[in-house]
Amino acid sequence: MRKGRLFVISASSGTGKTTLAHELLKEDKNLVASVSCTTRPPRPKEQNGKDYYFVSKEEFTNIKKKKGFLEWANVFGRYYGTPKKQVEKHTRRGRDVLLLIDVQGAKKVKKTKPDAVFIFLVPPSKEELKRRLRKRGTESKQEINKRFHVATRELKELNDLKLCDYRIVNRYIPTAREVLKSIIRAERLQVST
Repeated sequence: MRKGRLFVISASSGTGKTTLAHELLKEDKNLVASVSCTTRPPRPKEQNGKDYYFVSKEEFTNIKKKKGFLEWANVFGRYYGTPKKQVEKHTRRGRDVLLLIDVQGAKKVKKTKPDAVFIFLVPPSKEELKRRLRKRGTESKQEINKRFHVATRELKELNDLKLCDYRIVNRYIPTAREVLKSIIRAERLQVST
């Protein structure tokens, strides 16, 4: 049986990674989402176990102490982590795993899973990123400015292509989705040949 691959999609807030992932997961039945743990409260319409595992800081710390995360990070005062067992279970069964994390988390995964495929999603411009952050309507003006500042720093880091295998500029969701699908198809073909 073919071993599954880990596809890491990393992007700053407001670049469209969640939208792209949801569309891709609907179309590709051999692709499963990795559900991260977080200590932040759920946003409207988010479901525990589907969007995230919403846990207390104490629960998160216990998992971390047991080395239960593939990676973890403190992002804007909230903890996020990728449960290691979940990813390994899916790949052992031949399913490809889609992991959506920030740039900080992707750097950590790169150290422990260098055979993963790293795809970075970037906005067409800083101005468009700021517009998208405002349009979401999920953060305060102060939070938007903080996320924009971090995103700007992360985009500079992405100029170091050693961090990623692919970079997709998300100008238009349908086009970015097709590019992403092509990358996944190409990577699967490399493994099977």
